[in-house]
Amino acid sequence: MTVWEYILGIALILISLVLVVLVLMQQSKAEGLSGAIAGASETFFGKHKGRTNEAKLVKITKILCTVFIILTLATTLLIGFLGA
Repeated sequence: MTVWEYILGIALILISLVLVVLVLMQQSKAEGLSGAIAGASETFFGKHKGRTNEAKLVKITKILCTVFIILTLATTLLIGFLGA
């Protein structure tokens, strides 16, 4: 294995661990039966959701998922061209 494969492998492991932690930190979006019957309530946090910590966690999760996919493709291509 080359040095790049080790670096990309370690980066993939670290990003995957951070993604697991970020997903576990996020709140569930399911409101249950009461939310389905009563509808979405207009609260302060509902109106200003983009400024909350939950919105920041979602944004960071999306960015890390994109980086994870790109690193996975790069690792696959690197092994495919250099490995064999």
